[in-house]
Amino acid sequence: MLNRKSEHCIHCDTCNKRSPLFNLLSNEELKLVNTGRFEVVFNSGENIIKQGTTAAHLIVLVSGMAKLYLEGIDRKNLILDIVLPWKFFGSPGLFTDLRYQYSVAALSDCSACFIPAENIRKVIRMNPDFSEGLIRHCNQKSASNFERLISLTQKQMHGRLADTLIYLSEKVFHDRSFRLNLTRLELGEMSNMTKESTTRILKEFEAERIIALNGKVIEILEFDKLREIALKG
Repeated sequence: MLNRKSEHCIHCDTCNKRSPLFNLLSNEELKLVNTGRFEVVFNSGENIIKQGTTAAHLIVLVSGMAKLYLEGIDRKNLILDIVLPWKFFGSPGLFTDLRYQYSVAALSDCSACFIPAENIRKVIRMNPDFSEGLIRHCNQKSASNFERLISLTQKQMHGRLADTLIYLSEKVFHDRSFRLNLTRLELGEMSNMTKESTTRILKEFEAERIIALNGKVIEILEFDKLREIALKG
C-alpha cells in the first residue's frame, strides 16, 4: 500500500478522468472536495476498506479492479459487486453509523482516491444536483444488489452461476471472452456456493459447450442457452 498522487490525480479540478458526478460541482466545490483528499496505491489482494471499521472517507477507485463483499460467519464471504474505476463506495456508513458496512479488496494492482467524509457532507448541503446524483448512484447500486440477492436466494446452483457469468460478461468485462481475476473460491462467493460446486458446474457448462475454459480465460459460447439457465434458475 502506497500513498501518492498519480498524474491523473493531482487535483479534482484538473483531473481528466474524474467521476461524472464531479462534473456537477463548481470550481469552489471541487477545491473543497480536494482538501484533505489523498490517493493510495494497493497491491492485488490488499484490503481497501474493512467491514466494521470507522467510515471516514468516500472512496473512488481510480484504476484497477476490486471486489465488494460482506464478511459472514466462519469466514464465509458474499461478493456483491465488482468495483471498476470511477465508482464510489463506502457511502452507506457515512450517513448512518459511521462504520463501513462491507469490505473492499483489490483484485488487481489498483489505486483509490479517499475523500474526507465531512467535505462530502458539506458539498451535499451546498449542491442539490450533486446530492441527487449521489442518491441516484447509491439507489442504482441498491437495486442491483436486490436483483442479485433474488438470484442468490431463490435459484438453484446452475442458475446462480449462470447469472454470475452473465454479470461478469455484460457489466464488468463487456465481452463474451474474458480473463477472470477471480479465483474459483471467489467465483463461488459471487454465486453463494462452495468452490467445489463452482468448479463442478463450470465443467458441466464446458462439457455442454455452453462455455470454453482455458486457464483463467472464460469464453461464453452459447449466450442464449446460458441466459435460459439463468432465467429458469
